[in-house]
Amino acid sequence: MSAWWQQEVIDGQKLPLMLCFLAFVVTFVVTRTITRMIRAGRGPFHDQVSSGGTHVHHAVPGLILLVVGAFLAVGSPDEGVWRPIAGVLVGVGVSLVLDEFALILHLEDVYWSGEGRLSVNVVSLTAACLGLSLVGLSPIGADHLQDGALVARVGVSAALLVHGGMVLTTVLKRKYRTALFGLFLPPVAIVGAVRIARPGSWWARRFYGPQRQARAARRAAAFDARWTPLIRRWDNLVGGAPTTP
Repeated sequence: MSAWWQQEVIDGQKLPLMLCFLAFVVTFVVTRTITRMIRAGRGPFHDQVSSGGTHVHHAVPGLILLVVGAFLAVGSPDEGVWRPIAGVLVGVGVSLVLDEFALILHLEDVYWSGEGRLSVNVVSLTAACLGLSLVGLSPIGADHLQDGALVARVGVSAALLVHGGMVLTTVLKRKYRTALFGLFLPPVAIVGAVRIARPGSWWARRFYGPQRQARAARRAAAFDARWTPLIRRWDNLVGGAPTTP
């Protein structure tokens, strides 16, 4: 265990990222636990923090921590404790901000409405991407090229261009979750780029005729019927069931 810690975390310079990931997950769990207790009328917590009658959402201290952590990260030397501290601040700050992502997007308090499920989705995707980065998967993927290895560099550059094209194609097909994971997992990007587009997407409007559009609509309806209830149950389990749909 100590050898793994030294080699993968310390020597691999992943301690700030690991602390950021842990701080992100723990903060989200604690935040959602507190807000759900407030909603249920249980526990010692109050439903707001006020100053002069102004409701202060937890995205506000999150932004402050995120800004402080970002400045600390870019202004600190590589050695020492400041970058790990910055990782913790960024993790906590990002978690608090993204927990109210839907509120920021809609500019109204939709925390316990159907629109508020977007915050849970964004947090889940962010945690997944942080986890993938932590285990060594990178959207760049050209970390260990030797100087002068021209053929290798050209090959890697071509592969990155193809990978980026597949991710972009997946986005144009309106498969945003697949595109996000495809940044880290090229096979996922291949699947997203090859499979039929979502109806109404730019790709479908530009390249599909009436028959292909109808097929896309049938495939999307079947996919949504199968997976949307599972996604909704996951969102309700993590973030709490919305008051309004």
